[in-house]
Amino acid sequence: MMDAKTAILARARDAISRSQAGRPVREIPRDYIRVGRHAPGSEPVVADMIEKLEDYSAQVVTAAADDAVAEEIDRFLTQAGASSVVVPSGLPQAYKEAAARGGRSVREDSREAPIPTLELDAIDAVVTCSRVSISMSGTICLDGESDQGRRAITLVPDTHVVVIERESIMPTVPQAVDVLGCHPERPTTWIAGGSATSDIELVRVNGVHGPRNLRVVIAH
Repeated sequence: MMDAKTAILARARDAISRSQAGRPVREIPRDYIRVGRHAPGSEPVVADMIEKLEDYSAQVVTAAADDAVAEEIDRFLTQAGASSVVVPSGLPQAYKEAAARGGRSVREDSREAPIPTLELDAIDAVVTCSRVSISMSGTICLDGESDQGRRAITLVPDTHVVVIERESIMPTVPQAVDVLGCHPERPTTWIAGGSATSDIELVRVNGVHGPRNLRVVIAH
């Protein structure tokens, strides 16, 4: 009886020899990619995204217009008790103004004028946009553009309020990767709920390697 390693190598050699000999190789099933099942941003896709995010302890709301999005940003920051906020330089002006409501201090960050990490650590929250999302896993992807900012600003503050466009919510990972693949030179950050980890006894600790709280506004 051959061991597992020997069996795997034998199957690999067999597959290579079949390919080189021109013999048919069994097609790899890819049923998990059902691009035509639901369109990006459709009701089932958005509902699936919300369900997955809430399962990760994120809070999610939908907003139908820019002023409604701004209201939700303000509400989330107020609920978090944030008195200071960092925003990327390219964030829409209405969102910046929402972050500054109630006397909150707002600092802009950019690659040209980055805020030092130790100073970021003293800031309560961050507000950004996003590039694309994946409903099947509840994942939000940032690609470092000016409305999303440097990775550091989305990892250090305790609360992250992120705006995602409904049409950018993809059902599957391959669809999202296609979007990100249009600009492979951009650094990407993939977020699935607030930062958390657990030890072997399943004791959960939040905010280990990123924001403790994730707040999501889905813009229609």
